[in-house]
Amino acid sequence: MNSASKDNPASSGHRLSSNRDKTHGRIVAVPDTDHCLDTIQLDRLEQSFREWADSSPRADVRPARRRILIIFLLIRYTGAKLNEVLALNPSADIDPKRSTVVFRGAGAEKKSHSREIQISEVLCHEIQATLTDPTYGNAMSQLAVDPAFVRRKFYERAQACGLVKRQGGPEMIRKSRAVELMRGNVPLPAVQMILGHSTPNLTSAYVTFSADEIQEVTRRFVEREAARRTSARNSFFGKIQAVRRGDIQSRVDLVTISGYSVVTIITNDSLDRLGLKKGGLITAEVKAPWVILQRGASEPDCSAENRFHGVVARINSGKVNTEYTVRIDDGTELCAVVSSESRRRLALRIGDRVWALFTCFAVVLHVD
Repeated sequence: MNSASKDNPASSGHRLSSNRDKTHGRIVAVPDTDHCLDTIQLDRLEQSFREWADSSPRADVRPARRRILIIFLLIRYTGAKLNEVLALNPSADIDPKRSTVVFRGAGAEKKSHSREIQISEVLCHEIQATLTDPTYGNAMSQLAVDPAFVRRKFYERAQACGLVKRQGGPEMIRKSRAVELMRGNVPLPAVQMILGHSTPNLTSAYVTFSADEIQEVTRRFVEREAARRTSARNSFFGKIQAVRRGDIQSRVDLVTISGYSVVTIITNDSLDRLGLKKGGLITAEVKAPWVILQRGASEPDCSAENRFHGVVARINSGKVNTEYTVRIDDGTELCAVVSSESRRRLALRIGDRVWALFTCFAVVLHVD
């Protein structure tokens, strides 16, 4: 296998097909998922890196760990090669105003054209905040690190979150990002541009995109992706674990990145319209008035299928009703609105342990 096929998401283990009626000329990728990390696994790996970076009590170790985290985040969200990331000059190559990263290649690749990759505003702000943090001094001014050391840390993080060692390699993360982009209906020319492929022969014969159009498509995708990953109140992003179809309605079970289960019942018409099936990625939302609070440490014996134990983080009292914000273990915040009479009966205070409950009929599903 030549180097081009190894580094090309459209070859070796991927089948590309086009459907003009259903995808409006976009390329649909059918990847070899046995050899790629899916979005849930990538996010679990990211969580492992973040916990590791924030866990060191030593001031002299924290900058090194944060540097490795930034390297991971850049590979994870740009699909760049490890040597491209290590060659970055953060102050010159990362534009905080436009949320872009310019990769200029490394070694012999410096002679080739540079490429500008769009990242989300959230990620760009995080990277800039870390690079300019005065507590790190000049330690973050460059990303140049021994590649072998970076690989060892990547392998360690993969194993720490239950993945196979090789699944944490930079090449695997790059390949998985390509598959993730194509699964998100990002046009193939945009994926090619992001990965820096020099062979234009894979461009769709159905649709041609200008450079500005490719940039705009990419920008919209990464911003939507970043919004989906935030801990929005009463919003859970996860993978469909099971679909049980009934005669009129269907039960859909999803598991979140943190391992929580959310159960919902929707009509068969909605199931078919949304195209839901096992393994698909989806967002579940619950309106605040549908969330019921119950004090106590023991799991309540009730008919609500969805039960989350957490801590009261904020209370906003009003004349008619009161808004409670409950933070569960993974940091997700659930908002519940109760009447003022219920507020007096519950007598909850900030820091109290409570159960946030809602039924399967209170969940609304959204697909990108």
